[in-house]
Amino acid sequence: MAVRKLKPTTPGQRHKIIGSFETITASAPEKSLVFGKTKSGGRNHDGKMTMRQIGGGHKRKYRVIDFKRNKDGVPATVKAIEYDPNRSARIALLYYADGDKRYILAPNGLQVGQTVVSGADAAPEVGNALPMKNIPLGTIIHNIELRPGQGAAMVRSAGTFAQLTSREDKYAIIKLPSGEVRKILSACKATIGSVGNSDHALERSGKAGRSRWLGRRPRVRGVAMNPVDHPMGGGEGRASGGHPRSRKGLLAKGYKTRAPKKQSSQYIIERKKK
Repeated sequence: MAVRKLKPTTPGQRHKIIGSFETITASAPEKSLVFGKTKSGGRNHDGKMTMRQIGGGHKRKYRVIDFKRNKDGVPATVKAIEYDPNRSARIALLYYADGDKRYILAPNGLQVGQTVVSGADAAPEVGNALPMKNIPLGTIIHNIELRPGQGAAMVRSAGTFAQLTSREDKYAIIKLPSGEVRKILSACKATIGSVGNSDHALERSGKAGRSRWLGRRPRVRGVAMNPVDHPMGGGEGRASGGHPRSRKGLLAKGYKTRAPKKQSSQYIIERKKK
């Protein structure tokens, strides 16, 4: 995976850095795994705007991703690596031996024609999904479940990976991309390898129009508003706006928002690095 830096033939292309699509092998998605996707524009069922800076954007179709990987013991062949507009990672189309078709997140190094399998007896190779009690210590993993059978909830963005560091009783100790170290039940499944499209973090839009294509509307800074609109608004000239806080007055930049008695805190061994 690489990125392309365009020649500055227009102001919008001067700072534009986009991902190359050389790893993508299919131009159209699998019809049986695609559904229409509606947009809310940030409005609720009453038509009232409840989220700002949302609206517009290109029409998308949702690709159904198999985050559970519950087809144990059935080998699948990677038929294609595809683009997914709904996530930063690329997706891989699998053809199972019994005729079933499914999408998974494409890990780094997964090639078309490769065979992947899930289940407790699967080998710890790239693209295979197995319970963490069967994964060797020190292995790089992604697509991690929080509860057995629930489906992957963590480490799904492009280029991310976690590491299985040790085991303790019925728990596996993993180090997450944020630096947080926590316990997860060993029966939970994870996929071997890191998520592909690792150069996604190097991309730069180059122009505001690309944000509008993604459905993101302009965001006005709090210090540029009037006092009636924002706690940091108002003042003569270019006032700094006081201590950083949100539109509703909550402190920002250092103010802890995690609930002190949250149930899952007992599983966190080391908090994420600031």
